[in-house]
Amino acid sequence: MVKGSQKIVAVDQDIPIIDMSQERSQVSMQIVKACESLGFFKVINHGVDQTTISRMEQESINFFAKPAHEKKSVRPVNQPFRYGFRDIGLNGDSGEVEYLLFHTNDPAFRSQLSFSSAVNCYIEAVKQLAREILDLTAEGLHVPPHSFSRLISSVDSDSVLRVNHYPPSDQFFGEANLSDQSVSLTRVGFGEHTDPQILTVLRSNGVGGLQVSNSDGMWVSVSPDPSAFCVNVGDLLQVMTNGRFISVRHRALTYGEESRLSTAYFAGPPLQAKIGPLSAMVMTMNQPRLYQTFTWGEYKKLAYSLRLEDSRLDMFRTCKD
Repeated sequence: MVKGSQKIVAVDQDIPIIDMSQERSQVSMQIVKACESLGFFKVINHGVDQTTISRMEQESINFFAKPAHEKKSVRPVNQPFRYGFRDIGLNGDSGEVEYLLFHTNDPAFRSQLSFSSAVNCYIEAVKQLAREILDLTAEGLHVPPHSFSRLISSVDSDSVLRVNHYPPSDQFFGEANLSDQSVSLTRVGFGEHTDPQILTVLRSNGVGGLQVSNSDGMWVSVSPDPSAFCVNVGDLLQVMTNGRFISVRHRALTYGEESRLSTAYFAGPPLQAKIGPLSAMVMTMNQPRLYQTFTWGEYKKLAYSLRLEDSRLDMFRTCKD
C-alpha cells in the first residue's frame, strides 16, 4: 500500500521539459540546471526514431500478454538477466510488477526472445541518446569532452535495459477480492529508490504512475508522454559532479485501471572503472571533495546488498557525521 503521510504536489510541478532541437548551448545549460535543481527532466525532439520506439513497445506488450508458463520459461536459473515478477533485487523488496532485464553487452539472453531485433535496435538508439545527453552535460559544466559519455561507450560498459509491466488491478499477482471497496487500488509498483548508475533514460506508454521526490521531500507525479523520454541523474553522476547534481529518488505507483509499460536504460560504466569527483568540479565549486574514489564494481556490490530505499552514497562520503 502507499503511505498516506507522504505529500503529493501538483502533476509535473517544476519538472523541466527540454527541447533538444534548440541551439546546442541552450540545451546544455538547461540540462545542467535541471540536474542541479531536481535531478530529473524530460526531453522532446530527441531524435530516436518513432518506428524503433513503437516496435519495442508493441513487442513488449505482446510478450507480457503471454501465459505465465511461457514467460517463466525465459528465466534461467541463477541468472540476473531474465524474466521476473514481483521480486525486486535480492533482499526482499517486491512490487506489483513483472519485468524483463537485459544486459546491453550480452546478446545470449536476448537471443532467446522472438523480438531480439527490436530490443537490439532500441538499445542502440537510447544508448546514443544517453551519450548525447552526457556530452551536452559535460559541455554545460565546462569539463573535458566525453568525461561522462566515454564511460558508457566502452565495449565492457555495464549498462542494463529493464522493461517493467505494471498490470491492472484485476491482474495483480496472487491477489483476490479486488472488487472489495476496502482494498486500495493504488499500490506501490516499484518502491522508492535512486538509480546507482550514471544516468537513466526512461520511456513509458500513456499511463501514469511515475513520481519523483523534489527538494522538499514531496512527491511530484510525472504526466505520461509517449513522445518524450524521462532522464534522471544516477548516484555515480552525483559523485562525479561532487554533489552538484542530484541523484533523484523516485517510485512507480499502480492505479489499478490500466496496464503501464516502462522501458528504462541504465547507463553504467565498466565494472573496473574508477569513479570519483572530477577535479574540475572540486575546483570550480570551491568546496571540499565530498566523495571517495571507488570502482563501479565495488559500488554495485554494495548497492545490491542493501534494500531498495536504503541510502548508499553516504557510505562513500569523505566526511561522515
